[in-house]
Amino acid sequence: MILTVTLNTALDITYRVPALKPHATHRVTEVIERPGGKGVNVARVLAALGHEVTVTGFTGGATGRMVQDGLTAVAGLVDALVPVEGRTRRTIALVDERTGDTTQLNEPGPTVTPAEWAAFQEAYEGLLATASAVALCGSLPPGVPVGAYAGLVRAAKAAAVPVLLDTSGEPLRRGVAARPDLIKPNADELAELTGSHDPLRATQDARRRGARAVVASLGTQGLLAATPEGRWRAAPPARLHGNPTGAGDSATAGLLSGLVEHLPWPARLTRAVALSAATVLSTTAGEFDRTTYEDLTDRIVVTHEVSAA
Repeated sequence: MILTVTLNTALDITYRVPALKPHATHRVTEVIERPGGKGVNVARVLAALGHEVTVTGFTGGATGRMVQDGLTAVAGLVDALVPVEGRTRRTIALVDERTGDTTQLNEPGPTVTPAEWAAFQEAYEGLLATASAVALCGSLPPGVPVGAYAGLVRAAKAAAVPVLLDTSGEPLRRGVAARPDLIKPNADELAELTGSHDPLRATQDARRRGARAVVASLGTQGLLAATPEGRWRAAPPARLHGNPTGAGDSATAGLLSGLVEHLPWPARLTRAVALSAATVLSTTAGEFDRTTYEDLTDRIVVTHEVSAA
């Protein structure tokens, strides 16, 4: 069982409009509602790949119940969310059908009390007993300590469970110091962590700060990986135009599934890039166009550069 942690779960709402114009009234052509938050998106992709996945994090209020109802409809996915008094947040994606651009509005999430945080930690440690790997993903809701991910990384390592961390800012900085097996920042998050805008230098610096392996998302240029086995770049054969929301989460799912399947790094990166690109052609995060994914799997270019230090 793969465990994904989404401390700031969400109900993702996507509005599609013919053209998004400031200060104008818009007629929405389509509304899509799905369970969301980075770890939930990762879990849905993993389930689509055939893995058994357990989702944990927080849920609260009517929005939280809608999230849980959506999770129960996904085959291979188990809901282990922990209840809180506050209301699960909503995230709004406004998709401009003319350009394909997406504008994102993210609510902050419920305020988590110390007692609720303690209840989650207890539940998390119990779930680690049967986990083959764990992904810690996304932002922290109000009330959760900024060093929360560092503690969750240490708990996973104490249970001998490989752990992937995908967050940003101070939670990432503190989490890296706890020595996760893998982090997956984008270029901006990596630069903020290391102070370097050179991805090659920054990935190496992130490893020195504690991450065993670093896979940096470089947008349309694909992925750059720095690992104990070496350094690779992986890129799609061409840029795909569409909705990039959730593409990074699909890449995380590809990396995590490759880890538990003991695939070599080039195969993991190929899967991650193919899933990420195929997600751009999907209408919502947590889903991917399977035909595109299968087609791209044989066309991703992976180059082995130099041995990682």
